[in-house]
Amino acid sequence: MENHTAEGPDAAREIVTAALGRDPGPMAAARSDSHHVYVSTHVVVKIIDAERHTRLDREIALAPHLPTGLTAPLLTSGLYRLGVRDVRYACYARMSGTTPGMGLPDVDGVTARVLAEDAVRHLGELHSWIPADDAQRTLREPLDHGGFVSRAALAADIDTLARTDRSGFVAGHLLDGLAVIADRAPMYARAVVPVHAECHWGNWLACDGKVTALLDFEWARFGEPLDDWFFLARYGGPHMEVVLDVIAHATAIPVDFLRAECEVREAAHLVSDLRIALERAHTPSPMAIGRLRGLEELIVERYWWCQAS
Repeated sequence: MENHTAEGPDAAREIVTAALGRDPGPMAAARSDSHHVYVSTHVVVKIIDAERHTRLDREIALAPHLPTGLTAPLLTSGLYRLGVRDVRYACYARMSGTTPGMGLPDVDGVTARVLAEDAVRHLGELHSWIPADDAQRTLREPLDHGGFVSRAALAADIDTLARTDRSGFVAGHLLDGLAVIADRAPMYARAVVPVHAECHWGNWLACDGKVTALLDFEWARFGEPLDDWFFLARYGGPHMEVVLDVIAHATAIPVDFLRAECEVREAAHLVSDLRIALERAHTPSPMAIGRLRGLEELIVERYWWCQAS
């Protein structure tokens, strides 16, 4: 967790008590890459320095409008003076269940299929949702999401990565492989339905083998369903083929078309993350090293095709 503020469980409890007018009881820290998140028996609170990124504002703006039953209800939100700094917070009702986790660890094949069917159904509700004007404006606000936008944009991002990488951190054969993926990418991605845009398995809750909620709508925007199918399949771990099969059956999209579209989206995310990481640091960060490994899986090991029949 990034330590941008000095708050801890006691401070989180103070904020929730002031915001809700009742003591939530002891609060425990939960893992988050960009916030401080604390949970009690009935409440979850996200906290971030007010001057940090505005994605929490996006989630707060969307929360009242999202389809009923899709995510945790927003109880309240606002600014709070914590010591010498202002923090932004959002309090949510705590939903039943726990996250299945990135890669669906400790999940058997039967359960993975049921979870994937539930997740596809929930995402279908999101994709068919017609937002009110306020929510539409939020979803259309510019957002550097790092996903696939167009063939030309992906090719340009690959060129920028190559120019930025003066040390040769990204090997030539990986850049060549990315160029091949870009050459056969669609001309552009549509922006036609609401998408979550980060619906990996760490952002779902499940209980007794059934999905109970989809969390973290900070990256939500207009896109196309494939932007979400990518995250669902890519982070299915050993159950990736099961997830792809579920998506294909639910959407009537051929599996090989799904593979190709997911491959393009993974390439876009990896290139964007690597470019940003190399622009910000003289030496490769742990994130950059992880993304480089992802590129090797994508290009050399042909992740999306190695198990194709």
